[in-house]
Amino acid sequence: MLWTTFCELLGVEHPVVQAGMGPFGSGAELAAAVSNAGALGSLGGAARSPEDLRQQLAVLRRLTERPFAVNFTQPWLQQHPDSFDIALEMHAPVVSLALGDPGDLPARAHEAGALFIQQVHTVEQALLVAERGVDVIIAQGTEAGGFGGKVSTVVLVPQVVDAVSPVPVLAAGGIADGRGLAAALVLGAQGVNLGTRFLASEEATISGEWKQAILAAGSQSAVKVDVWDDIFGKPGGGAFDVVPRALWTPFIEQWQDHRADASADAARLQGEIMEAVRQQSMERFVPFTGQSAGMIGEVLPARDIVQRLIEQATEALKSTSRLNG
Repeated sequence: MLWTTFCELLGVEHPVVQAGMGPFGSGAELAAAVSNAGALGSLGGAARSPEDLRQQLAVLRRLTERPFAVNFTQPWLQQHPDSFDIALEMHAPVVSLALGDPGDLPARAHEAGALFIQQVHTVEQALLVAERGVDVIIAQGTEAGGFGGKVSTVVLVPQVVDAVSPVPVLAAGGIADGRGLAAALVLGAQGVNLGTRFLASEEATISGEWKQAILAAGSQSAVKVDVWDDIFGKPGGGAFDVVPRALWTPFIEQWQDHRADASADAARLQGEIMEAVRQQSMERFVPFTGQSAGMIGEVLPARDIVQRLIEQATEALKSTSRLNG
């Protein structure tokens, strides 16, 4: 068993977190399966109506008695602050946040008896959120799917670890197996946060077409979608400067090199993408996926993913120790 300070703080068996991927696959069934496997499952709370969020939290409570997180993005909470209230009212044990300054949200979570996890993309952001009183920081490298920054995981993680010690740090971006977990621990992290690997799980609610695209993809197939900013614009209010990484699609090919045209047609394109989110057909537009897709060869139950991560990491660390004779 790999036991770190993160495990002790969160009350979990394994230093593994399933990323909260908004409405893309991370529903109650996946979160519960990960938590029941001894890791920390996450319910994606962004882009859910209040009714859907309450329903998913109720289902999650029925499916597991173990700790879990509810994940939001800061731009979503700017427009839908009631989502955070619902998570606290329904006694979520952990709240996690991505893509912006958390402000007083950590303090509010603590008042409600919850822990607070924050994802960052730079050392400066890590120092900011540490001052806000977060309990755990995720240092996400540019390899990650979805919204992220420009610094690689192997460079970012040790810098964040040094900057915010003793706050536990998790590594994210480009990690899909136990070797990545072992590497993160060697870099000073207390665990890992994985998204793409759990998209290719039986419990993830994305389409089979998206899952098969992940299995077929090479790492180079997951590209930064810079045109996203021309379609949606940059959110203000302390949001971080990020753009998504996704698998290459005809939609991205059409607009990536025609950003001025995309900006001029932004209203229509926004509507198409948001309708795809509602219809669960995002794989035709911007299917958020990380470079770790190149390492994923099969769809597995979430429990098996967690178990393999721990077994592989343990063996990798043993192999490393043998280098010393």
